[in-house]
Amino acid sequence: MAASSTARSFLQVAATEEVVSPLRVVQIEGLVILKIIKHCKEFSPALVTGQLLGLDVGSVLEVTNCFPFPIREEDEEIEADGANYQLEMMRCLREVNVDNNTVGWYQSTILGSYQTVELIETFMNYQENIRRCVCIIYDPSRSNQGVLALKALKLSDSFMELYRANSFTGEKLREKNLSWVDIFEEIPIKVSNSALISAFMTELESDTPVTQCDYDRLQLSSNPYMERNMEFLIECMDDLSMEQQKFQFYYRSLSRQQAQQQTWLQKRRAENMARKAAGEEPLPEEDPTNPIFKPIPEPSRLESFLITNQIANYCNQINGVAGQSFNRLYLMKSLHDN
Repeated sequence: MAASSTARSFLQVAATEEVVSPLRVVQIEGLVILKIIKHCKEFSPALVTGQLLGLDVGSVLEVTNCFPFPIREEDEEIEADGANYQLEMMRCLREVNVDNNTVGWYQSTILGSYQTVELIETFMNYQENIRRCVCIIYDPSRSNQGVLALKALKLSDSFMELYRANSFTGEKLREKNLSWVDIFEEIPIKVSNSALISAFMTELESDTPVTQCDYDRLQLSSNPYMERNMEFLIECMDDLSMEQQKFQFYYRSLSRQQAQQQTWLQKRRAENMARKAAGEEPLPEEDPTNPIFKPIPEPSRLESFLITNQIANYCNQINGVAGQSFNRLYLMKSLHDN
């Protein structure tokens, strides 16, 4: 009896679906952040990527190690070599007893211009093999302004459902209540260091309270950064205008088709009235073979959503840098007056 009850309990446990807790925080070791920053800055302004390794523990995704991908060109043989390189690196890490579980990847960006279709496709490829993964975005140009521009992103579940169905029509978006701000979810980052590293860093701290990072925050010249942000913003506005023209053309074509359908329907009804008066069978009021009844495909709204996301990102960056610049200028003015 005890054995049967044990067997039933195991069966019940096996039949019960595992409840996946939502991802709350990405915990990254300080050494991993230093590796990411070093790799991205060495090759800047070229864009680089790398693999994130770690553990998925409950609602926390721990990133304990990383390694860079070699810069490759668009070539099938080189891409195959890149895949072999990743497998070889993970095999070597496993041999030395280092975490070799893939939890995502990191990549560099220029002025926060990372919201592209390629990023979404990479997310979907990772999601096929990994239950939860994140992308760490590092912006060297933004970090030069005295801020650590590091963020962890993941795709929202509702967006992934629509992407798998390849349905980004207005009706589906309204049904899912999905807007352009719901594509990506930013996960809070927590930096973790071992006790030994924390003690060592405390010993390395200088007696002076001011560091080089503090001096970087006091740079008065922000014109180059603002100018490039404005250039990228103008390009995005042009791209958004092109997307709007596509939808305007679609709605004009749709209204023209509906007008043609109404005209054809009125003629068919008049013809059916004449046939009915003559004692003949009426003709159907819809003709699938007629090209005016062929539905016009609605353009996908994915590209316009991504462009709108990017525009909002540029605006936030300009707003933040402009506010900090005003603060620094007023500070310098007060010091000059004194």
